[in-house]
Amino acid sequence: MSSTKNSIFRFKQFEVDQSGCAMKINTDGSILGALAGGENAARILDIGTGTGVVALMLAQRFPEAHVDAVEIEKVAAATAERNFKGSVFAGRLTMFPFAFQEFFNANPESRYDLIVSNPPFFLDSLKNPDKNKQTARHTTNDFFEALVKLSAKHLNAGGVLTLILPPSTFLICRELAEKEGLYLVEQVDIKSFDDSEVHRKLVSFSFQEQVTSHSTFVIYASRNQYSQQFVNALGSFFTIF
Repeated sequence: MSSTKNSIFRFKQFEVDQSGCAMKINTDGSILGALAGGENAARILDIGTGTGVVALMLAQRFPEAHVDAVEIEKVAAATAERNFKGSVFAGRLTMFPFAFQEFFNANPESRYDLIVSNPPFFLDSLKNPDKNKQTARHTTNDFFEALVKLSAKHLNAGGVLTLILPPSTFLICRELAEKEGLYLVEQVDIKSFDDSEVHRKLVSFSFQEQVTSHSTFVIYASRNQYSQQFVNALGSFFTIF
């Protein structure tokens, strides 16, 4: 299983109804939900929530927080809404079924302690003929410019923006973040195996300049066996551990 494929995970704390939805649980989103920073976050926003998995994980990790979730793809948004209502965190989760740009325009005064996103990542590539998958996986530089700029505008002074990205897209987002006065405060290099190339970076930006924390996260110890690092990070969420 690669980091972009659907997982066979089942949650300990809540059930996820994925019937009829093209976008299911994936390892990228699970890692984002497990590792995204933001101490004592009281208000959290998940941009591009898909079926709502990351938002649910954050609601579990931050028991005092209210989590807003935005998803443009209508089938996924409807699935996320069902997942939220069926979870033990229902009172702390709110679903907004439209683009994040529309959400921010409609909520100009909203501010967050933590904003997270597992955004579309295929830049300038051949688009998938399936419109749902195309919406979920393809984007342009304009998308990331809007994502970073609007997120910066809606972060509290001590807030954190955390993204999971391919290495090439990280370089684009880092430059965009710097233009908005955001500093890179954490970088986690994600590998499938210890000797693999880095295929994703989980990165956090803040208005508070500090020494960047830099670490490596390895998913597998060997073929079909998760690393202890992966188990430690995700063990409280999934029944397979």
